[in-house]
Amino acid sequence: MLRSRVRALRHGVLATAIVLFVCLVVALLSWLSYSDGRARLSSLTSREVGSVVSFADGAVEVRWPSGSARVPYENGARFVGRQTQVAFDPADPSRAVIPGSDLFLETDRALGGVTFSIAVAVLVLVAGGVRVLLAVRSAKSSGVTASVRRIRLQSGLMVRSWLEIEGRTERWLPVYYDPVLVTLPSPVSVELRGGRVAVADGVTLYPSGRAVTKHPRGRRLDNPAQPDPETRAPRGLLAQLRVDAVFMVPAPFVGVFWAYLDGSGFTGWITATVIAAVLGLWWGAFRGSDPS
Repeated sequence: MLRSRVRALRHGVLATAIVLFVCLVVALLSWLSYSDGRARLSSLTSREVGSVVSFADGAVEVRWPSGSARVPYENGARFVGRQTQVAFDPADPSRAVIPGSDLFLETDRALGGVTFSIAVAVLVLVAGGVRVLLAVRSAKSSGVTASVRRIRLQSGLMVRSWLEIEGRTERWLPVYYDPVLVTLPSPVSVELRGGRVAVADGVTLYPSGRAVTKHPRGRRLDNPAQPDPETRAPRGLLAQLRVDAVFMVPAPFVGVFWAYLDGSGFTGWITATVIAAVLGLWWGAFRGSDPS
């Protein structure tokens, strides 16, 4: 049982570690950018009211009684002719900002990168921890004998293994992939513990979700009544990662959408793309992708 538990966990642990590493890198880089922005803003201690007199090359020309400066400001043309609060460095008035200028936006985005990375890391850890605790608790419960069929269902990009559990009320239980699934006869008697964990042919099959009483959607493929015992089932993390890689395909499009909403350009695109890609890998592992 211990060996089967390690096999079931290591795929999820690897995917979680990749997500946490990427979140750590993004959070660190975002924090450095935020700290730099805050340091630059903290030196702008003087305040006056000025006027925006022109806009060119991505910056507005701002003048106030004691000085003037060009302040980077995306789409600043709409503010030409308006009065605004100006914060500037008394030792160097050419270093100035106005509300909504690029330095404020970049600092806010950097802080958002930190908080978003932390939120993703916490979500992944909590979701994975809850899934493991529920599975371990069920595995320690007393078991009953049940007749099941192993089926594979493809729904969209996801292919999963399910156990079709016979009984007064037919149920379907998604399970994490194990090579033993490939050679299970159909039907076969298993020990069902806590209604969530199945022991088949001496191997513990852990749930990758909750059991349902309505046939799950997707293209169905049943195990044969008597599978060839010599069938070579996919093994190892490489096989799992190959099938999970399909969930990385949408990542660049997610990055484009995020960069468009956030207005963060290439930096926002590459950051969102990388996070979406590793979350795709994690999602495949969390949901129990089947490489067979």
